[in-house]
Amino acid sequence: MSSLEQRLSRIEEKLKQENEEARRRIDLNIDIDSPRRSRPRPIIVIQLSPAPAPSQRAALQLPLANEVVSRSSSSESSPQHNPSRRRNMLTLPTPPYGLQKSLENAEIDQKLQEIMKQTGYLKIDGERYPAEVTDLISEGEIGSGTCGQVFKVRFKKTGNVIAVKQMRRTGNKDENKRILMDLDVVLKSHDCPYIIQCYGAIVTNTDVFIAMELMGTCAEKLKKRIQGPIPERILGKMTVAIVKALQYLKEKHGVIHRDVKPSNILLDAKGQIKLCDFGISGRLVDSKAKTRSAGCAAYMAPERIDPPDPTKPDYDIRADVWSLGISLVELATGQFPYKNCKTDFEVLTKVLQEDPPLLPLSMGFSLDFQSFVKDCLTKDHRKRPKYHQLLEHSFILRYEVLDVDVAGWFQTVMDRTESPRSSQCYTHQHQLHSLFSR
Repeated sequence: MSSLEQRLSRIEEKLKQENEEARRRIDLNIDIDSPRRSRPRPIIVIQLSPAPAPSQRAALQLPLANEVVSRSSSSESSPQHNPSRRRNMLTLPTPPYGLQKSLENAEIDQKLQEIMKQTGYLKIDGERYPAEVTDLISEGEIGSGTCGQVFKVRFKKTGNVIAVKQMRRTGNKDENKRILMDLDVVLKSHDCPYIIQCYGAIVTNTDVFIAMELMGTCAEKLKKRIQGPIPERILGKMTVAIVKALQYLKEKHGVIHRDVKPSNILLDAKGQIKLCDFGISGRLVDSKAKTRSAGCAAYMAPERIDPPDPTKPDYDIRADVWSLGISLVELATGQFPYKNCKTDFEVLTKVLQEDPPLLPLSMGFSLDFQSFVKDCLTKDHRKRPKYHQLLEHSFILRYEVLDVDVAGWFQTVMDRTESPRSSQCYTHQHQLHSLFSR
């Protein structure tokens, strides 16, 4: 087997493992609500420790998923309660012999501090409300992402209907990093109109719940509803929103998304288009990503599949530009460009060996749309445009100012088509309700 085939096999294996983990998490969530199982009632952990002295390490502690913690406040004053008992806590590791913590641990520490300042509260319409899991009344599952499941939820204290992403705290290091990354990005991106807005987070001993604005659906499900292509005028507005969201992440927070695809592009009845799901986003160092994350093989850029030095990943935001290009071809044609592939290995091989896909001339797309997609799918990433160049493209400039009734189109599609998940959306509604009410 050649070295390239070995690399592709390794990526395929990692993708399989991620898919298995995702299925296991979903199965676990369903099993937990089964009458055969019992589960300790979760507790909201919102109390911060007093500020440490300069000589002390600023450690934030979160209980592990397997820690049993009573909700009853009387237990804290009970004679059996021993406040000095050593608790099984998730703490940031102290480096031996006073050595400087690794960059990764320092980043996790910083994220935890920011997140814990906002835990246990939801900020909606400018008002801040204390919130517990019991304040969330589930109205059914609406999707799943890299990190967990997403539910439509009514917040009892205000009556607002919102989206809540539930992520299991498994104790797995990679899972924890994903949870922290997703939370960190959405909490910091409150000033970007093209990124899903976050109302706050609730951390329990078993889960992390992220409360977000409720959008209508994602581009992938819209494609399935239509069972065909999405109009160019809608994709024009979508492209403007996503490129600006990606540029914002890069310029404001030094972040690369790494999982741009139709299922992470959200639309709603107001005509808003927003980017979501930042679980495998990565920090940029000198404008380059230094870590590997599998993501989705179907939308992965060639330089991520076959880097010059596999031991030292060195790609930049142009990898997301490729993913955007593949997404646009899929949505504009109604079909994924790398068809008839039975395995991720076949997809990865086609990406590397075949010419990049293009918009077919026979479907009547405008010349600037064809040009834009061709630029995004430039195989040599060194020649592929970055965001500031894309924003100067005639396709973007046209749709920045063109009046398009995205809201009207969206509502028409939703009214006239059936949800691809309508038959199974509420199958486990009772179980989902009990998930939040425990």
